[in-house]
Amino acid sequence: MWSKNNQKDMDDLSNSSNIISKGTILTGNLQAHGNIRVEGKIIGDITTRSKLALGNSSLIEGNILAQNAEFAGTIIGNVQVTEQLVLKSTAIIKGDLSVNKLIVESGAEFNGKCRMGIKFTEIMIHEDSAHKNLDRKGKKEKTEEIVPFLKKAES
Repeated sequence: MWSKNNQKDMDDLSNSSNIISKGTILTGNLQAHGNIRVEGKIIGDITTRSKLALGNSSLIEGNILAQNAEFAGTIIGNVQVTEQLVLKSTAIIKGDLSVNKLIVESGAEFNGKCRMGIKFTEIMIHEDSAHKNLDRKGKKEKTEEIVPFLKKAES
């Protein structure tokens, strides 16, 4: 059951921002409820229920799942964006795209398949058992379209 405090906590999480600055290398998967800005390098998958912004100096070697995204760096992996993806002129993507809306600036490079107009289900952030304080009885996780795409990309 959602209480006012739980709803406030979720709102605070989705309004938070995370920054991986230039020169930083992160190895492992990154999951966040809030915005993520990357100028460094991430070797692993990124999942956010908010916006992902990749700067010119960013390099991602892994799959991406985000609500909204703006890319100016390099991505080697598959990308799923539930709302809108903007590829800036310096963006390079080597992998498949699955998006609802796509904006591509002149000069952006994309090598892979693209599916547009896809309606996604909710993005699920898997928390460890120590942080699971929410009652989720009877609630079905709706990840049918998202999870198979990511698992396919890993093989």
